[in-house]
Amino acid sequence: MASPTEAPSLWRRIRLTLGMIRFSHSIFALPFALLSAFLAAGGWPARWTLGWIVVACVFARSAAMAFNRLHDERFDRQNPRTRHWALPAGLLSRRFVWCFLVFCAAGFIFSAAMLNPLAFILSPAALAILLGYSTAKRWTAGSHFILGLALGIAPIGAWIGVRGEWGWPPLLLGLGVLFWVAGFDIIYSCQDEAFDRRVGLRSLPARVGRARALALSALSHALALACFLLLTGLPGLGWGYLLALCVAAALLVYEQSIVSPADLSRLNMAFFTLNGWVSLLVFLGGFCDLVLLGPGPIG
Repeated sequence: MASPTEAPSLWRRIRLTLGMIRFSHSIFALPFALLSAFLAAGGWPARWTLGWIVVACVFARSAAMAFNRLHDERFDRQNPRTRHWALPAGLLSRRFVWCFLVFCAAGFIFSAAMLNPLAFILSPAALAILLGYSTAKRWTAGSHFILGLALGIAPIGAWIGVRGEWGWPPLLLGLGVLFWVAGFDIIYSCQDEAFDRRVGLRSLPARVGRARALALSALSHALALACFLLLTGLPGLGWGYLLALCVAAALLVYEQSIVSPADLSRLNMAFFTLNGWVSLLVFLGGFCDLVLLGPGPIG
């Protein structure tokens, strides 16, 4: 624990906070939100709208991750894998992280208000889902799917941000994101199987064991690909999107192949590198089709 005279500068605390919430991993859900925005606009959305969607996504994820770290600090202190993180290690104070959380939550709601009235009205509900995920492992082994829901609302929110109304395409895209996120979160949670059992946290690996959990992860990824594939019937999504989806599918198959109940040594590669590429590929495929063909907004 740092003494008051050794307290880090504001800039260092901000950098520690961004590292703690894995700010660079905003890339996981953001490409799907952008794809939804391009689908809603039938091409390029207005720059103002697109900018506020990006800002809203970044603020939303940052608020959710900050709350997650605050809520789980007691467990992070006990877990050998996480006890060196900034908050349990005393490099950041809870007060500073709470201030960061409030700032990000306010920034998210303000960003939604800058989009349209419906986005603003729904923003508190979206924030409740994002923050509520942190409680899930206390009461359900299905917490991975609740995390998927938290990220899956990003494309729904982006669609509303562009059009100011609901639509079925972002619901299908959001469902795909839900299963995709749940699949890789199940893999990631395998490394904490023994710890979760010991402290009473609920996860699928702790509940059913690694082998069955990894099987459910594979099923979730198959369902995600099915949801993404169903979007190919939309105007403007053609061979570029389909080709990108095939490559993304190959990456998910590879991700499943490099982890096993007996060997998690390549887990970090599976979680971070491969899933970052999956989200980028799906977006880039759709982006190429929509920008080149420019079919107009989807009804």
